[in-house]
Amino acid sequence: MGRSARADLTVRQAETSTKIGYTADGKQPGLNLQVTVGASGYARSWVFRYTSPTTGKRRELGLGPLRSVGLAAARALAANAESEVASGIDPKAARDAAKAHNAAARHQLTFEEAAMQCIATKQHEWKNAKHRHQWAATLKTYAYPSLGKLPVDQITMEQVLGVLEPIWTTKTETASRVRQRIETVMDWAKARKLVTGDNPASLKGGLGQLLPKARKIAKVKHQPALPYQEVNAFVQALRNKRGISPKAFQFLILTAARSGEVLGAKWDEIDLVTKVWTIPAERMKAGREHRIPLSARAVTIITEMLKGKHCEYVFPNPTGKKGMSNGALLAVIKGMPDFTAYVPHGFRSTFRDWAAETTSFANETLELALAHTIKDKAEAAYRRQDQLEKRFKLMEQWAAYIVHNPSHTTTVLFRTQKGKL
Repeated sequence: MGRSARADLTVRQAETSTKIGYTADGKQPGLNLQVTVGASGYARSWVFRYTSPTTGKRRELGLGPLRSVGLAAARALAANAESEVASGIDPKAARDAAKAHNAAARHQLTFEEAAMQCIATKQHEWKNAKHRHQWAATLKTYAYPSLGKLPVDQITMEQVLGVLEPIWTTKTETASRVRQRIETVMDWAKARKLVTGDNPASLKGGLGQLLPKARKIAKVKHQPALPYQEVNAFVQALRNKRGISPKAFQFLILTAARSGEVLGAKWDEIDLVTKVWTIPAERMKAGREHRIPLSARAVTIITEMLKGKHCEYVFPNPTGKKGMSNGALLAVIKGMPDFTAYVPHGFRSTFRDWAAETTSFANETLELALAHTIKDKAEAAYRRQDQLEKRFKLMEQWAAYIVHNPSHTTTVLFRTQKGKL
């Protein structure tokens, strides 16, 4: 009879009630609308009143304010709590225990532990192990010394600033990456409810006002590139040197490839029948397979290396068991007094400058030859083909230019006629 005497609350009644105290909902047992009054007027909230199955005492469980928890939602929450009581669970005691557990977890998890868990989660998005190593290494070097042992929910903007300020103007690119990685770790912790509030490493907050804009202070340092007019002299000097490193360097120049791609080249990537070198996606910076047409001179170098084949690598190190390191190519240049100002990677720019200034090949063909990532979506869609036949002609002309003497032959001889490619 007690329940039937209580009318079901309506949404309007709940929103306009001025009866101070509790008003029971006739539809959901235990659910009450609580109305209080203060300086700002009436405040209305939901309370589930029940008898604890573990202590036998009357208890109350707050379900939230009316402004954020409507009548239907309050009834659902109360029904869930009623079900817990029926199962022998005290819902308020269970919620208090969960809060205490979460609070303890927040205080126990350090920034370093959060970072390690974040890396374990995010690494599946990364294309190679090198990126994972760089992530862990930068945090270990710059963030862990001061942040590593701190509870992740106690990291402040001032502490992040303390990590970044010493390197922000001297190692700007590295500092930017450290900041981004700290921000990602804190976002990860926030998503797991280990942290509340604003991200202390976000530039959108106060941190962005305390640090100068990276693009304003970071000077782009291009790799020193040999002028293409001098490439003939450089290659002639290379051909006078003995050993595998000079041959690898020549191959790098002929293919306009990156150092790591050449030094890591394996025999199963080379097809001497089609004269194509296919670099698998996992070895490419852009994470996509790249085909490079081989000029006659490049094939000659590969054939010479094939005669002394010792392992799976085309250009093995002195042990004959794996590829050479980047230092091998740098050592070659150090041994050439007239060219010590240049670096291996700069020869990609040498090739690009030559092609842009002395040939009529389209820009898209040159970008494909260099395996550059295409940021423009429309242009990327247009370049579905890799223009291998056009690039065969391009690389043969490059090889021909390398062996000719720029002082006796004009670059006009190496222009292509428009409309014939």
